[in-house]
Amino acid sequence: MQIKQPVILFDGICNLCNGTINFLIKKDRKKQFRFVALQSEEGKKFVQNFKIPSETDSVILIKQNLIYFESEAIIEIATMLSYPWKFVNFAKIIPKIIRDGVYRSIAKNRYKWFGKTNSCYIRNEENKMIINEEQRTD
Repeated sequence: MQIKQPVILFDGICNLCNGTINFLIKKDRKKQFRFVALQSEEGKKFVQNFKIPSETDSVILIKQNLIYFESEAIIEIATMLSYPWKFVNFAKIIPKIIRDGVYRSIAKNRYKWFGKTNSCYIRNEENKMIINEEQRTD
């Protein structure tokens, strides 16, 4: 599977994840990202085609057929945005084991802290709502 633009795979039932994706849509002035919920049929195809472990509990960035997970994905996504978000790249001075530990702690508690939904609501570039009905996984 060849991709033409960077793809961000995310947890479509996570309120934190959906909020982050809506934030990225607003900040991505170049409209360079494509967003796909992991629970969607398309998301499942990406997981299969890129041999991503099904138990992966992370935002995933696929860019130029390279796969970024956890803090590396967040940093790479931020560096693709305009000022001031590019400065997140400085987070690379923090050891990856610490960055990923913080990431995993937030990921582990995201439903408890932020909740989850049955549907994924994402604003597109025309500010219309894209509604992806997803099955809830409790």
